[in-house]
Amino acid sequence: MQHKFWIVAAALTAAAMTSVAQTPAAPAALSSPIAGLPAGSGAGVHSPNSPFAPLAERVDVLAWSMLTAIKTKVDKNRVMPIFPSDIQALNKKTQRVQGFMMPLEPGEKQRHFLLSSVPLTCSFCTPGGPESMVEVKTKTPVKYSMEAVVVEGQFAVLQDDPYGLYYRMTDAVAVK
Repeated sequence: MQHKFWIVAAALTAAAMTSVAQTPAAPAALSSPIAGLPAGSGAGVHSPNSPFAPLAERVDVLAWSMLTAIKTKVDKNRVMPIFPSDIQALNKKTQRVQGFMMPLEPGEKQRHFLLSSVPLTCSFCTPGGPESMVEVKTKTPVKYSMEAVVVEGQFAVLQDDPYGLYYRMTDAVAVK
């Protein structure tokens, strides 16, 4: 029985190698809908075809254009954020952020979720990178909504998060 397994494995490997040799090379990277930015970075793209309304302009919340205006560097095979001084100045201060909820747990009410600059439930929208998300931990549960929400809490700018996040908000509450 084990002998047949190795014969089948060898045949499959040979077939795969032959097919790889005959297959043209794939493109090196995915193209981005925003010229100059690699896919999965920046604020993301909210398509005009989206069934969800884009975020309304508000002066009382942090602008995603500010949060996504960062640079990155590669350090020991990790991509590390380089935050400008205006973003570093937000660290450990109460801030407001608006975005679309991405629940991290099941249930109608959420205490731990991500806020994104674009709705991830929209097949027309292209999600951005980690700079387009804020991890949120709330004092009291927030009802899940597919519409944009606004939360206020202690904002943290993360220099070396093990999950690759750039921003976190704790002790958050929902606001109108």
